Amino acid sequence: MLHRPSLLRRADAGVDLVRRSRVSARLLLLLMGLFLAGASLSRAQASTILAVTVDGVITPVMADHIRDVLDRAEGEGSQALLVQLDTPGGLDTSMRDIIQSFLNTRVPVIVYVSPQGARAASAGALITLASHLAVMAPGTSIGAATPISGEGGEDLAQKVINDAASYAQSIAEQRGRNVDFAIDAVREGKSIAANEALEIGVIDLIARDRPELLTELDGRTVELAPDRTVTLSTLGVEVIEVEMGFARSVLQWLADPNIAFLFISIGTLAIIYELANPGIGAGGITGAILLLLAFTALSVLPVNAAGVLLLVLAGVLFVAELFVPGIGVFAAGGTAALVLGGLFLFRGPIGVDPAAVLPVALLVGAGALALGRVAWRTRRLIGVSGTEAIVGARGVVKAIDGDDVQVFVQGSWWGARARSGDEVPEPQDRPTEEGEG
Repeated sequence: MLHRPSLLRRADAGVDLVRRSRVSARLLLLLMGLFLAGASLSRAQASTILAVTVDGVITPVMADHIRDVLDRAEGEGSQALLVQLDTPGGLDTSMRDIIQSFLNTRVPVIVYVSPQGARAASAGALITLASHLAVMAPGTSIGAATPISGEGGEDLAQKVINDAASYAQSIAEQRGRNVDFAIDAVREGKSIAANEALEIGVIDLIARDRPELLTELDGRTVELAPDRTVTLSTLGVEVIEVEMGFARSVLQWLADPNIAFLFISIGTLAIIYELANPGIGAGGITGAILLLLAFTALSVLPVNAAGVLLLVLAGVLFVAELFVPGIGVFAAGGTAALVLGGLFLFRGPIGVDPAAVLPVALLVGAGALALGRVAWRTRRLIGVSGTEAIVGARGVVKAIDGDDVQVFVQGSWWGARARSGDEVPEPQDRPTEEGEG
């Protein structure tokens, strides 16, 4: 009986030990489950590649889109970002924004110049050089990266070229690509095909399509930082295409040289129509909207000042045709200025299709000429309302008070004043038919 409390304490300690063991086991199982779930999620995220298609001019809209997709790839832990590229170039500032994102990302960036017949020209060439893995499809080209400036004279243009050449050189050195080509592409506008680009070390691979690209990329090692490398596992990987939102799609659609020129031309014609036929303002409103949309496009494209001045001159000449109609000299001059403005409006490889410039300019010129004739005929018509409509008309005198008379003319009573020396007929009790009295 003396040792019973000791036995009870030992029994309680055993029960506590069992309970603690069960709790520990449950916690261990929970942690293992969380670890396995995290590993599964990591594998699921790593089995995806986000893709974005760049087809057209490099604009601030496109730069923002690429940055957002790159941020999403980093946040989701995707294997890489795939940029399918086909561009004639674009704004220098937008190009530098994209390149800066590529150089500071934690996710491998693959630039694929595709489909066959595509090009990575101007800004597109430097964007390709800045990628971790540069790939081209057969029949594609890269280069022609000389910056073109229509302002500032020869000295400033040379400074711009020197700056761009040093920038291209630094990118090529950082990515281990052919430095001589990067410099020649800027200084001399050199452009080469895919096969030569592979031979001289400008790109890493040539692939006909995406399946072949993913097969060739499998097992490739990418250096993201001096102390960090990533090995790609692209066989069977899911490629998720990330599209632009509606607003960005509209803005990018507007950033087309042909659309900008068409909106400027049609908007100007609508304004001229409103000036020639003032009414409820439909023409003026339509013209203002089209011109604002055109200015939005011009704000994201490399514009030449000479081209803008020619377009302004064309608008002035078309308006002059309304007020000084003759043999169509102003309309012809406006048409010529519009053609030249369309050809010189943009700098570099970006421009309005010459096949679209002449028909649109002729349409606007013919419209201005026709509206000028309409305005001229309208100004010669006899007024049909107000005082102009009753000048010379005959009416009935109702009352006379000195030189002031009350006259019934064209269904309405009017106050009038007789001229000195004019004989005023006697007033009548009731109006008679016009022409009587």
